[in-house]
Amino acid sequence: MEFSWHKTDDKVEKVRHFLQHHGVSGRLFKQVTGQGQILINGQLAASTGALVTQADQVTIKLPPEKKAHQVTISTQPLKVIYADANWLVVDKPAGLSSIPGPTNQTDTLLNRVQGWLQQQNDTEAVPHVVTRLDRFTSGIVLLARHRFAHSLIAKQLQAHTIDKRYYAIVSGHLTSTHGFMTQPLGRQGDEIRRRVMADGKAAKTEYWQLEQLAAATFVEVKLYTGRTHQIRAHFTDAGHPLLGDQLYAGPLDLGITRQALHAYELSFYDPFTQQTMHFTSPLPADMQAVLASDN
Repeated sequence: MEFSWHKTDDKVEKVRHFLQHHGVSGRLFKQVTGQGQILINGQLAASTGALVTQADQVTIKLPPEKKAHQVTISTQPLKVIYADANWLVVDKPAGLSSIPGPTNQTDTLLNRVQGWLQQQNDTEAVPHVVTRLDRFTSGIVLLARHRFAHSLIAKQLQAHTIDKRYYAIVSGHLTSTHGFMTQPLGRQGDEIRRRVMADGKAAKTEYWQLEQLAAATFVEVKLYTGRTHQIRAHFTDAGHPLLGDQLYAGPLDLGITRQALHAYELSFYDPFTQQTMHFTSPLPADMQAVLASDN
């Protein structure tokens, strides 16, 4: 793998500082200096203290990424929204797990991605799921196509700068058309569901009411943190579990039998192109049907 940047400012600095500013730090920096190469204008850098000046091109070369384990290839359909050398954005259907687990090793989103990569004759990519969705949540999933991209985007996940938006249909009527839910979330023992707990992890969810239905409310939701089941647990705590959400005791008789939750919008800063990337996914048919049946 090879990645290059041009130095655009007139500040003279050591190449290691230049690379750190571009996200090459920690374990990745050790891999570059240990197994890879640093080049300045095509010439091998004498050391990480070598100086770079305006208009210099800095390149790092990394050895091929080793696959931790072989993921079974699935040839089932995969809806690709966007693909380049670093990122893959796909539209996950409800009912498909994001990654292989004890009950499904052969047909998850990651298995289908491996099948798609094979069709593209890409044998070197090692995809990493960045924005994982629950099995019965539909919508946009972002994957990094190699460890360097995954390392860079992880910093945005930690800083909560990736903009993730969802559509949800929750039971009952909200008392406010806009609000925040900031209760900490955790779980008791090994139970699957999450709940509000005083000693839980910090969580922040923002919502806007879009439409009030006869026995439910259609909302837009923005996540500021990425806790497991965050939207589902926060609305349940507020007394408004999602329609179809059996785990959180949501109503199953209002037109949908999976949690009515769809990741419809994703924005993030691409450190390679230095541009903001923005993607959307249309509301799936089962959630559209719930809204239509109320009109």
